[in-house]
Amino acid sequence: MMTLYDYFRSTAAYRVRITLNLKGLDYQQAPVNLLKGEDHGTDYRAVNPQGLVPALTVDKAVLQQSLAICEYLDEVEPEPPLLPGDPLQRAQIRALAQMVACDIHPVNNLRILKYLTGELGVSEAQKLNWYRHWIDEGFRPIEQMLEKTAPDGPFCFGERVTLADICLVPQVYNARRFELDLNPYPRIVGIEQHCLTLDAFERAKPDNQPDAH
Repeated sequence: MMTLYDYFRSTAAYRVRITLNLKGLDYQQAPVNLLKGEDHGTDYRAVNPQGLVPALTVDKAVLQQSLAICEYLDEVEPEPPLLPGDPLQRAQIRALAQMVACDIHPVNNLRILKYLTGELGVSEAQKLNWYRHWIDEGFRPIEQMLEKTAPDGPFCFGERVTLADICLVPQVYNARRFELDLNPYPRIVGIEQHCLTLDAFERAKPDNQPDAH
């Protein structure tokens, strides 16, 4: 059985939980409490020298980085496909996923927020402004793209879940948590709400994880 090292509020781990659920794969969870600094402990660094979550153990190998893990799982368990369509559509799906995972998420990661308030002495209000600013910067172009790729469809690219949805929904969770005004983003919210009707997304929600309480 695979072991997923995660933290219930980790956006990146959330993506992998959704993927594992969609694929119907069995896995066990090994929570890593980021607030208690367990990511810096020698035990976890022995698993993942980068000290980030998620990490997924497969046989004797350890996989890092959520998008790499999701694509690996998509290759070993092709149904349902996370990157359907022709090469052009797959590139578009990857692009939207990376807009979240590579542009929005890294500057709002917990370790960045800790550095802002710790080393740089940024106030809590300034930290929240930082967080909301970068989500707004990312959501505006995504909303415009969705008007073309999913004008009527329930997901980012029509009638099926893709890697883009798997990345978008956890980011919307964080936007809600930090009280971002989502009124300018009706397509994003509509897709999020539809995804959350699916069991794979519901079971992956942070509040439903064993380390959430």
